[in-house]
Amino acid sequence: MRTLLIYPLFPQTFWSYDKILELIGRKVSLPPLGLITVAAILPEDWEFKLCDRNIREVTEEEWAWAELVIISAMIVQKQDLLKHIQEGKKRGKLVAVGGPYPTSLPHEMIEGGADFLVLDEGEITLPMLVESLKRGETKGVFRATDKPDVTTTPIPRYDLLELDAYESMSVQFSRGCPFQCEFCDIIVLYGRKPRTKCPKQLLKELDYLYNMGWRGNIFMVDDNFIGNKRNVKLFLKELKEWQITHEFPFLFQTEASVDLAKDKELMELMVSCNFDAVFLGIETPNEESLKMSKKFQNTRDCLLDTIDTIIRAGLRPMAGFIIGFDGEEKGAGNRIIEFVENSAIPIAMFGMLHALPNTALWNRLEKENRLIVNGKLDINQSTLMNFIPTRPIEDIAQEYVDAFWKIYDPEVFIDRNYRCHLKLGTNVSKSIKKSKSSNPFELVTWIRLRVLCLVIWRQGLKRKTRWKFWHHLVGIFIHNPKVLVRYLVICALNEHFIEYREIVRDEIRSQVAEFKAQQEVLNMENNKVKETVFL
Repeated sequence: MRTLLIYPLFPQTFWSYDKILELIGRKVSLPPLGLITVAAILPEDWEFKLCDRNIREVTEEEWAWAELVIISAMIVQKQDLLKHIQEGKKRGKLVAVGGPYPTSLPHEMIEGGADFLVLDEGEITLPMLVESLKRGETKGVFRATDKPDVTTTPIPRYDLLELDAYESMSVQFSRGCPFQCEFCDIIVLYGRKPRTKCPKQLLKELDYLYNMGWRGNIFMVDDNFIGNKRNVKLFLKELKEWQITHEFPFLFQTEASVDLAKDKELMELMVSCNFDAVFLGIETPNEESLKMSKKFQNTRDCLLDTIDTIIRAGLRPMAGFIIGFDGEEKGAGNRIIEFVENSAIPIAMFGMLHALPNTALWNRLEKENRLIVNGKLDINQSTLMNFIPTRPIEDIAQEYVDAFWKIYDPEVFIDRNYRCHLKLGTNVSKSIKKSKSSNPFELVTWIRLRVLCLVIWRQGLKRKTRWKFWHHLVGIFIHNPKVLVRYLVICALNEHFIEYREIVRDEIRSQVAEFKAQQEVLNMENNKVKETVFL
């Protein structure tokens, strides 16, 4: 079966980093790990071609060659997914869809014209697709009632990727999360019992990437890397030896729950394996909102102390924040600004609360008749919330825009980055000697030199940040020189956020104006109905 794998286009989001990627000669941050895993699960005698739409268009030759088109997508990729379903059908191709978006909203895939819906996790449902095709069927919906054993998942087909287009590679150690956050769809899609791969299994994936010549960033895409602490420690102990043997070719980042700070051994293991950053779901400093959303794990300890512990252990925090919880009081935006500043989190992803399909939040709001169904569900940081909140949506939107604007003020950002890296730990075991020749973040290349020159020109000479830039650079060099390169890497991201905060402001204001106009029309129609009834 000649199979064309298509990964739909992402709109510009918080994580796009377009300007920075352009400077370092890359097209996109991360590869489509799901699709290359699909290719590994499907029969070995099938032929595959992969088109990542974030890199390039699908060619006419690829369309003509394909017998089957498989598309996988998240909700944020909705528009391009539907476009390519229609394009495939125009050309008379069988089209199969899967991934988080089709699994969450299968009826939209049927309405969009897809032939096969391969839902849930592919280890179970992809063999169903294969059997259906063998029987000559041209339509089908395949679902799984159980969760697969990920120790049987094969090595993803990294060979299908255009490696030079990506800033980072992706691997996955586990699926699922033990917590019960009301707004989260991870526990809906993958369950609350974390399932992990075997250490040797994941090391084989790293061997594969290493032998292909990949060096540099690898993002561990687990939604909660430490969901099963026992298994992750077993893996990290073997990863540490692997990294030493291979002279530390990879620098890891991942996502984890805040209880990471309670486990000193786990943090030390991560740092010794060359993890340099971790994404934390903080959401809000308001304890009542955390309890209402059932994010109880964030209420057990002081969040500021938690983040400080993680920073000093040697892991730079990235964090997610949300505005628009039920019962939230006025001033939520300012409280988030204050928390981000006090915690010195350089990169704070900030967004308005959205109800994701089939989550506990979605189900509750649906019962309360508060969902806004507008057919525009492509959620990202520049999208207005999709339900009626408990306070005016205009107020929440204004607070959000103001807070985003202040958090990513160029001077405020550079200050916060400086304070984080001043105390960022470097407590890697003394017995480990990292090879400078194999760590790309220590190499002086023409591309990195060009980026450094641009950062110096814009932030150190051209903009009003210039005094702080030089003061902070000297401060890091004197007080914590081991993190100097890491500090400058985050300084470079200022270029992205300066532009992206304008996108957030303009998009949200436009959607609020549209929302107000719709409300006025509804009010006029309601008034006409009342007048008619009265007459």
